[in-house]
Amino acid sequence: MSARRVPRAVTVRLAFEDGTLRVDTEDRDLLDALPGVAYDERTETGRAPAMRYAAVVDALRHRGIEFDDDALAAERLDVTSTYELRDYQRDALDAWQTNDRRGVLELPTGSGKTVIGLKAIEAVGETALVVVPTIDLLTQWRRELAREFDCELGQLGGGEQTVGEITVATYDSAYLRADDLGDRFGLVVFDEVHHLGGEGFRDTARLLAAPARLGLTATFERPDGAHETIADLVGDAVYRLSADDLAGDHLADYDVKRIEVPLTAEEREAYEDAQGTFTDYLQQSNIQFRSGSDYQELVKRSGTDPRARAALLAKQRARRIVRESDAKVAELTEILDRHRGDRVIVFTASTDLVYRLSERFLLPAITHETGASERRDVLSKFRDGTYSRVVTANVLDEGVDVPDANVAVVFAGSGSEREFTQRLGRILRPKADGERALLYELVSADTAEERVADRRR
Repeated sequence: MSARRVPRAVTVRLAFEDGTLRVDTEDRDLLDALPGVAYDERTETGRAPAMRYAAVVDALRHRGIEFDDDALAAERLDVTSTYELRDYQRDALDAWQTNDRRGVLELPTGSGKTVIGLKAIEAVGETALVVVPTIDLLTQWRRELAREFDCELGQLGGGEQTVGEITVATYDSAYLRADDLGDRFGLVVFDEVHHLGGEGFRDTARLLAAPARLGLTATFERPDGAHETIADLVGDAVYRLSADDLAGDHLADYDVKRIEVPLTAEEREAYEDAQGTFTDYLQQSNIQFRSGSDYQELVKRSGTDPRARAALLAKQRARRIVRESDAKVAELTEILDRHRGDRVIVFTASTDLVYRLSERFLLPAITHETGASERRDVLSKFRDGTYSRVVTANVLDEGVDVPDANVAVVFAGSGSEREFTQRLGRILRPKADGERALLYELVSADTAEERVADRRR
């Protein structure tokens, strides 16, 4: 009778090293079986992006292999938020926890995504990193964290580089520091997680070892398909609600009024001439112009081809005509007069148009050129009623704590569904008297702007 074969002991050690997970073991076959791990000839170890830490740990435990874990230095955190979750917020948090504390929550602006993020930090109970796209959001998150939690707060961005038990960072700062700090957090919260689809920002998630990952957004899917990459980095969308789902109970009921206005005879002639130059070139060059990549191709060709440059300039002229038509200005005059007692936000497509409307209607303006102190002053006066209206381009679409408004006017915009959703969300916070919010879309009739408006809806 042959002797019983005893499996040899396997020694495995995990370590975090410059944004990667290092797996030390003499068993090369084991390295091949671990998810995302490849053999690194330079160090004669296994190597994977730090984001694979949780999957590697699960694989080792599933195989019954003991290992030394020096990869994660997250510390316990005992914090409690005073917020009481609404039913849908509790359902969203439960869905995320059930999915191994990974995934994206898609909820409309004003639904309290930050509150869910705070409760996720409480539930995980480990040092956490919150990543945000703007300084405004960084300031808002830090203010909310300081109010809710008694712990050491850190900040990466906005002129400060400190690490605390809970650290708030901009996407830029997190990207620059992730290979150094990626082992310190048990949870990472990506606010406005659709930004993570950008080429550079993706590495932020890859370089972090945090097992628990939460993405928050009002619009998860991206036209370029990068949401599929985000799903790999953070997790799939595990809970979704639209503005319609919450209107009436948790958000204001709302109406959207699309107003089509005509071009003047002079505007029509100029528009048709410019649009004709543009479409003629597309037909000759076999560019379909159905996506952003087609536009980039036209821009690239315009550097060497005079006809492409003429077509590009003609397209820009056509857009400017329909976005800034005299009839739109007249319609905005009537809307502002009709809503004298309301708080109105006017959204445009360009900084130049913001300033033109600001001067024409004496509206406070907020653009990317507006300094932080001036922006705070305008929003503060909008909040206390000193100002009843404001005009902006894309600055207030996300990342800014905008005071309650009940009327929005899309004077000009893109075909982005995300942009439309975010602008609608600016007027959906519940109203004390139950009044309905109202969004106007101004569209130049019988122009390409009609297709743009259809696309964003």
